Amino acid sequence: MTVSSLNTKNSYNGDGSATSFAYQFPIHSTAELTVIERAANGTETIKSLGSHYSITDNGAAGGNVVFGSAPASGVTVVLLRNTNLTQEVDYIENDAFPAETHEAAIDKLTLQIQEAQEELDRSIKLSRSNTISSTEFTLGSTDRAGKMLGFDNSGELSVTQEIGSNRGNWAASTAYAVRDIVKDTSTNNIFMAKTAHTSSGSQPITTNTDSAKWDLLVDAATATTSATAAASSATAAASSATASASSATAAASSASTATTKATEATTAKTAAETAKTAAETAKTAAEAALDTFDDRFLGAKSSNPSVDNDGNALVDGAIYFNTTTDVMNVYDLTNTQWRQLALTGTNQTNVNTVAGQISPTNNIATVAAANTNISTVAGLNSSITTLAGISGLSSLAGASAAVTNVNNNLSSVQNFADVYRIASSAPTASLNAGDLYFDTTADELKVYKSGGWAAAGSTVNGTANRFEYTATAGQTTFSGSDNNSATLAYDSGFCDIYLNGVKLANADFTATSGNSVVLATAAALNDILMIVAYGTFQLANISINNLTDTPASIGSAGQALIVNPAGNALTYAAASSAEVYGFEQYFTPATSTITVTAVGGVFVMDGVSQNTLDLYEGNTYIFNYPSGHPLKFSTTSNGTHNSGSEYTTGVTHNSSTQVTLVVASGAPTLYYYCASHSNMGGTANTPVPANNSLRVRTTNQGADNISGAEYAAFSDVMFSASGFVFSLNASGNLIATV
Repeated sequence: MTVSSLNTKNSYNGDGSATSFAYQFPIHSTAELTVIERAANGTETIKSLGSHYSITDNGAAGGNVVFGSAPASGVTVVLLRNTNLTQEVDYIENDAFPAETHEAAIDKLTLQIQEAQEELDRSIKLSRSNTISSTEFTLGSTDRAGKMLGFDNSGELSVTQEIGSNRGNWAASTAYAVRDIVKDTSTNNIFMAKTAHTSSGSQPITTNTDSAKWDLLVDAATATTSATAAASSATAAASSATASASSATAAASSASTATTKATEATTAKTAAETAKTAAETAKTAAEAALDTFDDRFLGAKSSNPSVDNDGNALVDGAIYFNTTTDVMNVYDLTNTQWRQLALTGTNQTNVNTVAGQISPTNNIATVAAANTNISTVAGLNSSITTLAGISGLSSLAGASAAVTNVNNNLSSVQNFADVYRIASSAPTASLNAGDLYFDTTADELKVYKSGGWAAAGSTVNGTANRFEYTATAGQTTFSGSDNNSATLAYDSGFCDIYLNGVKLANADFTATSGNSVVLATAAALNDILMIVAYGTFQLANISINNLTDTPASIGSAGQALIVNPAGNALTYAAASSAEVYGFEQYFTPATSTITVTAVGGVFVMDGVSQNTLDLYEGNTYIFNYPSGHPLKFSTTSNGTHNSGSEYTTGVTHNSSTQVTLVVASGAPTLYYYCASHSNMGGTANTPVPANNSLRVRTTNQGADNISGAEYAAFSDVMFSASGFVFSLNASGNLIATV
């Protein structure tokens, strides 16, 4: 395509309802569009594709950004193209030189240059006729902190002095940093710190021990003195002017003398006006210093003021005298409240009350000394209340002999309490082999052994309990409720563990707690863990002939105990019978995911350009493709974006970037193509798959019938005695187990 537009950015004003905003320039992929929301205060937030918005790309004409939530009123929406800076075209010697591929590479370079120019247009630059030696500065972040960027005496870029901080009135024992600005309230002079230090001594600063650590910015004291002197000079000058005028009149007869006197008078007048100007300047400085002081000390007020004497916001540390409470107050800016600097009358009364309890009797010290006893009595409050409510205390007193007997045997009573306990979780202290505790959580009795607590009886009610869990990603510990809401419980050492149907060896898990199983290697997401817990019990040594409905005597060697033909008793008979095992191969469908990209104007399937695919009948294939290149299928090789018919059997378009194909039985040869661009696709063969699974069919000791047709279709057949079980071990070998 040609790139005739220089536009790389579109901006819109949000109104709280619009969600779709158009971008009027081409992009290579949706990932190469940056979407920014600029708040009214200038804060910029880059939004995330998929989380905050989606993109409908219309190719060279641009497209639309659709927000999930409409940008608020006052927010500026900026759509900015940001083309990837990689070079994707690879020219191979003596290979074809497709014009579309070459043009696409040139188009990408043009887009990148336009975006670079857009950034240059927003940068701060020298004019074309101006010069500067260097636009770099070498100071690190620590040296730049608190300073301003400016130009030195040569007009070169430099990092200038620090920015000062107004610290208000000078105070002792305060840490001051370089360029902190303070006011000397004794002279109204303004100083700036030139050395970091902690202040000491008192005002005025000019005579303070730290005076060398300050620079004088405003000399208000001298200005006040100068103003007074200037006013006196002005008065004297005015008197001199009057005298000069009189002298000029008296000397009217002498032209030269009069002229001289007139000149002197003019000079005196000029000097007087200069002194007046200096006095007015000093007056202004003194008034400014006084205003600063006036903002700090607000004078006498009947209630807490909300602004200073000029109507401005209160500053931290401002003070005033409350004429209602006769108490000085200071303003706490951090918590925006006035704080008293003296006790109120009520508070003073409370202090006097406490003082009266200290002297002369010191009742407080007496109570404090009994604090331990008081705490002990307080802790027994509920017991005392309970004791007070017992009506049979007199009976208890009459049973003193029984109480004495218990006391005499207290060690035995205590021993029983140590051996047998009732708790919701296993005790951890004072443990001895043979101790018992009833677990109120599991509702069972447990005994303490050398290996820890174990059930006094079988945890399993019956012969076996089965528990099934579906694993989360990386899960190692399984406990609590399983998929069927059954709570895991077992006797340590009496359980089998299966992961996805495969029995685990003892080294693959730990099962000793009775309520959890810990895998040595974490399970994957959606793995199935089966736990079979067996009931533990001990059989008495009993003769088989003592059982009901058994033969009176032992059978012959090699015979087994079976149900008799009448089905009402046991008898001895041959241990096995003829059995047929047929091995049958069959096909199990599978699901595959194929990643599709678009490079150089063609589809790339799992890294191969225009790859010829083998899509087996019965299998499911999921294709993930770019949103700007819709993937479809056809039965004709000319199935492009504007010709041919789409193949839809077993095809599901899940989204604008994914399609699923379930290959039907007898499906024809297919061709994949882009619905928006020509010549991007390739061929997809649909072969019949080979068998990939094996199962065993058996006559089940004659209970099941295998037809002749089924028998002929078996891949292999084996005859054996009944009772054999066939399986494959980890090495792929066939194992027969009786």
